[in-house]
Amino acid sequence: MRLVVVDDHDVVRKGVIAYLMTEPMFDIVGEASSGNEGAKLVLKEKPDVVLMDLMMENGDGIEATKQIMSELPECKIIILTSYYDDEKVFPALEAGAFSYMLKTSSADEIASAIKKAAKGETHIEPKVANKMMTRFRSKEKKLHDDLTGRELEVLMCIGDGLTNQEISEKLFIGIKTVKTHVSNVLSKLAVQDRTQAAVYAHKNGLIRSEDS
Repeated sequence: MRLVVVDDHDVVRKGVIAYLMTEPMFDIVGEASSGNEGAKLVLKEKPDVVLMDLMMENGDGIEATKQIMSELPECKIIILTSYYDDEKVFPALEAGAFSYMLKTSSADEIASAIKKAAKGETHIEPKVANKMMTRFRSKEKKLHDDLTGRELEVLMCIGDGLTNQEISEKLFIGIKTVKTHVSNVLSKLAVQDRTQAAVYAHKNGLIRSEDS
């Protein structure tokens, strides 16, 4: 299994390489200390797996990952970093990183992740996995969660089949204001007209009157 290690910390890079060289199935074909250097090396050597640091001078790991994935999509890139904040995790994964590990991982865990990558199995640090699940759940929120309180009231009235005039009288607001709220509701719900908005309100239990 051909490997490249990219990390700007010499001690870390040399330490990882020294351990990986004890594994007979690993062949270290190159190392680099920057993103730009790493991308060039990977495109030249075409390794099976790359261990990629994120925060480096002269080209970070995210940009290097993007470049490698655009030209060598079959390569498996394992991010090995000290960072797991949203600003690093999601851009790295979106760039095409196959796995995401922290430098607190043991040498055995790193070796295991490399072997998994060769089999097409990803490895995600638990802290990173939790962030991914949190983001996934947040995308499950309803479109009407973005409506203001007044816009939600207007949507309920639309669901009840009220006209703009009736909404104006019911909520004690002007016709122009009602029209503005209706326009905002349609936009935020990504629907074309009041009928579609009413259908949305019914499907999501946003009906105000008892006889609707």
